[in-house]
Formats: sequence, structure tokens, C-alpha cells
Amino acid sequence: MHRNELMADGLLHRYRVEGDKPGSLNGWYVLDLSHPAHGAFGSWKTGQSVSWCPAHQTAMSENDRRALARRQAATRAARYADQVAMQKSAQNRAAKLWEAAKPAKNKHPYLLRKGVGAFGIRQMGDRLVIPLRDDCGAIWSIQFIDSGGGKRFLSGGRKKGCYFSIGEPRDALCICEGYATGASVYMSTGHATAIAFDAGNLASVAAAMRKKFPELKIIIVADYDADTEGNPGMTYALDAARAIGALVAFPIFEVAI
Repeated sequence: MHRNELMADGLLHRYRVEGDKPGSLNGWYVLDLSHPAHGAFGSWKTGQSVSWCPAHQTAMSENDRRALARRQAATRAARYADQVAMQKSAQNRAAKLWEAAKPAKNKHPYLLRKGVGAFGIRQMGDRLVIPLRDDCGAIWSIQFIDSGGGKRFLSGGRKKGCYFSIGEPRDALCICEGYATGASVYMSTGHATAIAFDAGNLASVAAAMRKKFPELKIIIVADYDADTEGNPGMTYALDAARAIGALVAFPIFEVAI
């Protein structure tokens, strides 16, 4: 998007973010330059958003502060309505894709490389198809994994609080980030596993699982991202566990000297 394409009409507009796939419109912005001016922009893909106002509110008159508050509320309402519409459209596409897909085969290159089986997932061509469901079982999006391990989600689909489950909860329920980890945990422990798809979604999925299974022992299986600043796998897992009273499991690697 070029600067001269910006529309300062106070309405929500969407645009393609550099690096996203062609045709996607994950970026959004609202810009109103009438007094008091304000703007906001963000990405539905990352969930990030930034608000802007040229003047500090303490320097505004009471009337200007009220006008700005009304405009900001209108922006939030427009963002929410756009997000709901986008997620509903993705939900419809996800249902059709899931219906058209065939049961995945254990000999898929990604599954063979990870040493795990195909537990309730499907396949379209060389791509694995994994549904993201809410706690009522409704599909909201799809994760695709190609034979080389490349992963992407259905554009516009809802992720927060959605998961893919393997097995039926009995003595314990494990929650982890990715499918391969979840399948490995299930194969090695026999415990049902909920796959949150990324570290940032662990807390939302954990909250949904605790609400659904209030008395069940829940174990957050953390990715140990020691080589990543802040170790997000451990950080998010610990936060999610504290919030619902769960246990945390993580790998310990021995370093050869």
C-alpha cells in the first residue's frame, strides 16, 4: 500500500501486508484527519494494532476528548464487525475444504519424518489438513502442512481458543503447540492431547479446557525455545499453567562435551 492510497474518511479499509500471500487483505486501517484527528492500523493475521492521535488528550478541550472517544469507539466497533465477517467467511471455506479432503495417510513425508501417525487429520494433494475447532466442535479454520513441513493457516480464520484434539480425556489431558508434538505425546503417554497451534494460543486453549474439564489433571507440554530470546515456548506454557492450575512438562537436553 502506498501513502497516496490512504483514505482519510474515518472508515475501515483493508490492504495486503507485504510478505503475505497475493490476494490476502490481512492489514486494516482507519484514518480521520478532521478535528480531532485520529487513526489506527493493524493486522488480523498477527493480532497487532496501533492507535494514533497527534495531540495528547490532556491538551484537548472536553468537547474534543468526547469527540475523540466517540470516534475511537466507532473504530473498535468497525474492527469487530469486520473481524466477525472475515472469520465467518473463513469458517464457511474451512467447512468445505474439510469435507473435500480425504483421510491422511501415515506415509505422508511430514508424518514419516516426525515419526507420528495421522490421528483424525485429512489430506489434500501433498498437504495435510488439520481443523481448528472451538470447544463446541465447530471448525473455524484450517492449518495446512506440506510435505516439506511448511505451515500456513486459512486466511482470515479464527485461531484464538481453537484447537485440534487427539484421543478422549481420561486420567489427564495434555496441551501443546504443534500437531507433531501432540501426536508424539499421545503415542508415548496415551493421554488425550489438545493442540493449540502456537505458543500465543496456549492460554486461551487452556482456559477452554479447564472450563470443559474442571476436575481433570491438565499438563501443558512446553516447546523449549532456548535459542529464541525470552524462550517463548516455556514462557507462554508457564503463564497458561498458572492461570488454570495445570502442570508443565518440558524436555531436558543433554549437551555433549
